Amino acid sequence: MTKRLFFIYLLLLQSIHYQSFANDSLVVRQIKIVGNLRTKEKIIFRDMAIKVGDILKKAKLSHFFEADRKKILNNNLFVTVKVTSEEVDNQQIDVIVEVKERLYLVVLPVFYLADRNFNEWWFERGHDLNRTIYGLYGKHSNLTGNNDQLKIRAEAGFIPNFEISYSTPYLDKTLQTTFSVGGYYGINKTMVYRSSQDKFQFFDSEKRQRERLNLYAVLARRTGFFQNQYLQITYNKTQIADTIARLNPNYFLDGRTQQKYLLISYSYVFDRRDNRQYALKGYRLSFDAIKYGLSAHDDINQFVLSGTVSQYFSLGRNFYGNYSLRAKSSFPEKQPFLQTQGLGYRNDLVRGYELYVIDGRSYGLLKTNMKYRMFDKIFDLSHYLKVKQFNALPVAAYINTFFDVGYVKNSFPELNNTKFANKWLFGGGVGLDIVTWYNVVGRLNYSINGVGEKRIFFNLSREF
Repeated sequence: MTKRLFFIYLLLLQSIHYQSFANDSLVVRQIKIVGNLRTKEKIIFRDMAIKVGDILKKAKLSHFFEADRKKILNNNLFVTVKVTSEEVDNQQIDVIVEVKERLYLVVLPVFYLADRNFNEWWFERGHDLNRTIYGLYGKHSNLTGNNDQLKIRAEAGFIPNFEISYSTPYLDKTLQTTFSVGGYYGINKTMVYRSSQDKFQFFDSEKRQRERLNLYAVLARRTGFFQNQYLQITYNKTQIADTIARLNPNYFLDGRTQQKYLLISYSYVFDRRDNRQYALKGYRLSFDAIKYGLSAHDDINQFVLSGTVSQYFSLGRNFYGNYSLRAKSSFPEKQPFLQTQGLGYRNDLVRGYELYVIDGRSYGLLKTNMKYRMFDKIFDLSHYLKVKQFNALPVAAYINTFFDVGYVKNSFPELNNTKFANKWLFGGGVGLDIVTWYNVVGRLNYSINGVGEKRIFFNLSREF
């Protein structure tokens, strides 16, 4: 009698557990991919935490779907991604992943500025159209449907150059490892030969002043959804004219006219941002180590360490904040001009100092932002544009304020008569950011720097 009662008790417990499971959870029966005309399903599945057979809480379905949607979208293979579900019965669902693929094959005319940014070209170089580069750029960003890329660039104008690169499909069954190879060849006639008072100095010529060959190979590995590691080896050979070596004996150091070396670098990136081009939430950590010169036959021996920490967060009611802290240090103290880069290169700058390049072997940089989202909409243009990759126009606009602090360490300030190295740099202002098609971000900023200079700056960028 006691055993029979115990057995009935177990059955009741199982029944209660089953009822609780049926009421609160669902089993993923299958995952359907819709809209992937070229992209292989395994590439999409790789970015999903949800798997067939998973048991998901009903109350958290939208959370799981949104997390996977963002991860798939960050692959830069799709214009839009939607993750939903269809209920099969009270216990099972089918997960539906609907994607709209980008235009993968792009062949475009190229026209851009040879200077560091639009502001330097406009204010410092008299918006001279001779300082432009033009040509053709071709890219297939999904060549075999496995997220492999082929890029070809052929350019003329201020800096004639040619570049080709290919990133292979994944080398392993886990879809984590890729291998890339590429090469670059460029010629300069008019070129930067030094910086003075934190401005580039150019030598104008009709003859060839610099010739550069760069060959590289990169092994990349992704661990999980957010971690990436890169190991790169590069061969570089640069030749300059005797005139450049006389004007600046420190271009390669000791008046040399040639610099050739092997380089090896390692990079680690942990990226948990919601959007890699214009993030509003999440964080990103990165670390880089570069060794110039691997043997006694190389013309340079230099070691560079750098790292970045960035965090993005919601402040509520369409307000967002973010900060980024970056530091770099390199050795030895005296380095060739070509490899001595402080603040003012790419996005490593104190806003308000866009017209300056502050050279040094080490620097620290803190950038802060607070922004308000005015609107974020996707406009349906299917009545006007029949090309599906362009008939959905996303547009978001943000008003933002910013404040930056930086410091550059220059051990030989007399070589370039620097005004801003070895001093604290401050800059701040207000701006408008527009985010639209294919991750294009336009920025219009009004800023003031630490020496009281006020100016409007414009910048247009895209994450390729």
